[in-house]
Amino acid sequence: MSITTMNKSIHEGRNIKRFREMLNMTQEAMAADLGDDWTQKKISLLEGKEKVEPEIINQVAKVLKVPAEAIKNFDEETAIQNIQNNYEGAVIHGGPTVNYKCTINPMDKWLEAMEENKKLYERLLQTEREKVEMLEKQLNEKKK
Repeated sequence: MSITTMNKSIHEGRNIKRFREMLNMTQEAMAADLGDDWTQKKISLLEGKEKVEPEIINQVAKVLKVPAEAIKNFDEETAIQNIQNNYEGAVIHGGPTVNYKCTINPMDKWLEAMEENKKLYERLLQTEREKVEMLEKQLNEKKK
């Protein structure tokens, strides 16, 4: 890694924008999730800032459901270099051929987890409905 790469500053606002766009979230939706103090314009200004206050990064990370460290440390050039150096069949430092065959798609795993959460929520909601019905029934019996 060259000295210029090591001293390169991370544009945190741009990273927020990248993660927001990867999640297919609009600035308006992000502003709504952050609270009443936020507007689309404020999100736009935030995404233009090179350095963002740590408290705001933590808030945004919660909304985007990513670690705050990802926003603080993501460097596109480094990511591209890693991808270029680690593709299937690449030779690392003149060594043997590396054959990494990822069989897990993280996005698929995330979607599966989201579906499981949805099912759990639906079961919880059904249980609560049953509880309410039971309590209403007991209340009606007591009134008689």
